[in-house]
Amino acid sequence: MKEFAQKLEKLAEYLLELLCENLGLEKGYLKKAFYGSKGPTFGTKVSNYPPCPKPDLIKGLRAHTDAGGIILLFQDDKVSGLQLLKDDKWIDVPPMRHSIVINLGDQLEVITNGRYKSVLHRVIAQTDGTRMSLASFYNPGSDAVIYPAPSLVEKEAEEKNQVYPKFVFEDYMKLYTTVKFQPKEPRFEAMKAVEAKVTLGPIATA
Repeated sequence: MKEFAQKLEKLAEYLLELLCENLGLEKGYLKKAFYGSKGPTFGTKVSNYPPCPKPDLIKGLRAHTDAGGIILLFQDDKVSGLQLLKDDKWIDVPPMRHSIVINLGDQLEVITNGRYKSVLHRVIAQTDGTRMSLASFYNPGSDAVIYPAPSLVEKEAEEKNQVYPKFVFEDYMKLYTTVKFQPKEPRFEAMKAVEAKVTLGPIATA
């Protein structure tokens, strides 16, 4: 299991490099942005969704965006239920054998200054079959200072105060746990209120 987790962590870092390349950021920028004093954090969660004879009566996993960075999701290869919001419509993410669903969290939306968005998603109950999933989360270190990459902030937006906030990841998580199932935009606005308290040091160079 340890080797499996290590390979997934390497995959997440490879995906971050692809995002850097696509955005024109220097090599390793996103990993460094996640680093903090002890490095990024990585964890895995197994979820079990039993069948429900009356799925309309329960909410399953309510709509939310993930707080962190990159999420690697192994879905059940038979039972569906995962949906994402696109153009104000809920779209089914079908079971896919031998595949990984990649999801981006709030921190990447902030660092990329909205070039990439965290995805609103939910899990709806199913009448037949138990749905299993395994999700691995590659997140910033707790003391990592998160802010938009300067090269991605347009001067006009900065002058109008339309950029994303700067904050310590741990502070964001404290807020997130209380309002997880609410829209993300008020969370970003709330973090602007504490932005002045954040000391911005150099990004780690691990």
